Amino acid sequence: MSNSNLSPLLRRSMGFDRFNDLFDYALQTVTPNYPYYNVEKVGENDYRISVATAGFNEDQLQINVENQLLVITGNVEEESSESTVEFLHKGISKRSFKLSLRLDDNMEVQQANYENGLLTIDLKRNIDEENMSRQIPIGRKSNEQKMLDDSKADSKADSNSESQSQSKAE
Repeated sequence: MSNSNLSPLLRRSMGFDRFNDLFDYALQTVTPNYPYYNVEKVGENDYRISVATAGFNEDQLQINVENQLLVITGNVEEESSESTVEFLHKGISKRSFKLSLRLDDNMEVQQANYENGLLTIDLKRNIDEENMSRQIPIGRKSNEQKMLDDSKADSKADSNSESQSQSKAE
């Protein structure tokens, strides 16, 4: 295991429940390279995952989402040894796989399609209005507002001094 200094990442992070899991996943030494896949942003809140699954049919593929983990599985039945085909070069890999991708809490799987050896999964990010990015205006008090605030403060001070002088007179 390599010694990594994660302090630059930690100082600006707050409230991550799965923080350790994310780093364990990011620091894995074995990265899956089969099957090949693309992650595309197709709209402001729309994403698509395309997985190259040549040689598979729909019955051999399975998609599951559990605890914000998208798992795509391809199962291949072993070929019988009685096959009379002898490969001179076998470049199309057809082997079982399990591809796991962690989804953000706001991501939702919309649909999946399989066409021409390409499995596409459409995702949508649902953002609540309270979590949407918004700009907070920085305002300055105008001179009228300052004078109004000062006159209120003066009137409070005058009323307090009058009530104190009346209580002393009694």
